[in-house]
Amino acid sequence: MLIRVLLFICAFVSAPNFAIEVTDLYQSTLAVADKTRATRVKASQQALMNVIKKLTGRYENVDHALVKKAKRSISDYMLKYEYLNLDDDDGELKIRIKFEASKVETLVRDAQLPFWGNRRPMIAIWLAIEDNLQRDFVTQERYPQLGRLIYDTAAEWGVPVVVPLLDLQDRASVGIAEVWGNFSDPVEQASIRYNAERVITARMFKQPHSSRWQLEWRYTDAELFESNQLVGDKQQVLIQMVNDLSSVLVANYVIDPTVSYATTSTVFTVDKLNDFTHIEQAKRQLKSISTVAGVDVIYRSKDVVKFEVEHTSSLEDLIKALKLEQAFSVYIDPRAFYHAADAESLKYSWVGP
Repeated sequence: MLIRVLLFICAFVSAPNFAIEVTDLYQSTLAVADKTRATRVKASQQALMNVIKKLTGRYENVDHALVKKAKRSISDYMLKYEYLNLDDDDGELKIRIKFEASKVETLVRDAQLPFWGNRRPMIAIWLAIEDNLQRDFVTQERYPQLGRLIYDTAAEWGVPVVVPLLDLQDRASVGIAEVWGNFSDPVEQASIRYNAERVITARMFKQPHSSRWQLEWRYTDAELFESNQLVGDKQQVLIQMVNDLSSVLVANYVIDPTVSYATTSTVFTVDKLNDFTHIEQAKRQLKSISTVAGVDVIYRSKDVVKFEVEHTSSLEDLIKALKLEQAFSVYIDPRAFYHAADAESLKYSWVGP
């Protein structure tokens, strides 16, 4: 058990903190046939379900009485709507609907649905494709439809992704062989410029004597080298890959309200807090974590401050939440043989909001 904890913390310490704030969680854009009120109401109800999916990771229809009630009084949750004539290939009329964040969050909480906040890890997707015996990278320029499909599917989950540019800088570090063979080190290094916290390598090719496509993908930091395999239509397997990787992220970061923990106090030590302004900023940042119930300063010496953090989650969940906080970086003592999470002492450095 100790070894597992140490491995978890070592992975946490070594991983770069590249979570970003997702700003469009509470809005959804849908294609509509016309601008009639009936069409708008129906689209607004579907938009609310799309937003709930981004907040909860629930992609199936949420069959809860409170959600059904909210759909019947959809205007109470709406902030604004606007029609869009986008310059895209299909030329469809679309409507963008924005909802009031506090009301939707209250709905999710009252319905006892899981919740994922707006600070989320950036995912870099390096995808190689073999077509007519030629291998190439999937980029927005070379394969615009596939690139758009990746971004659109990830947006449905509220997952920030980036398909690398594969410009001269990228190609100087990563070639087709590195992605095709899943050589993690060069791909992870090349992903730093994209502020990616997690990195995926994937390859697509047609199965022999078949029209079906096979897609194999894996996280570069996965414990097992074996990849995930999908078979089907080209677009279908790509959508499924993004759905699957999003499900993995939801499982890692979502807070499940049905799992209850007794309130636990953890001492959280932060250095590089040079004045009271920084201390208050750090305190507010800690309080913004959804499972944190209270924060008190219990010790201060020079630039080192100890906070007593009361939280209603496991230590592991608290660490995962802190991992997405860009204001803090894990303190690494060069004299220590290893770094382990201790319920009585977590040490970080203040980076700033």
